[in-house]
Amino acid sequence: MTKAFSITPPPPYYIVAFSSQRTEGDNGYGEMSIAMEKLALQQPGCLGAESVRGADGFGITNSFWKDEASMKAWKANVDHKLAQKLGKEIFYSRYIIRIAKVERDYGFDKEVTATN
Repeated sequence: MTKAFSITPPPPYYIVAFSSQRTEGDNGYGEMSIAMEKLALQQPGCLGAESVRGADGFGITNSFWKDEASMKAWKANVDHKLAQKLGKEIFYSRYIIRIAKVERDYGFDKEVTATN
C-alpha cells in the first residue's frame, strides 16, 4: 500500500475516495491490491494514490485524476473490472465510493517550513 503523499498539480483535479471494510482472511486480496495500485498509477490521467488500512480491516484509498474521462477509463479497465467483481464477491463486506472535483488544496510540511 502507498505510504507517501501524492504530488498533485494545482487544482482543479478529481479525487476518487474509496472507503472499504475487508472480509476475514486474505483470499488473494494482498496480491490483487498491489497489482491494482500499480496498474492504476500507469493509467493516463492518474495523478497518484494514497492508501491506508487499519488492523480492523477498514481502509481508505484516495486516487487522484486529471479529468472525468481518465476516471471513467480506469473504471472500465478490464483488469480493474475483474478486481471490482472479486471485491463484491470475496474481498469486501462493504464499500463506498465518493467522487469529487478538488477546487482547492493546501497543506503543511514541517521540514520545508523549518528550512525556509
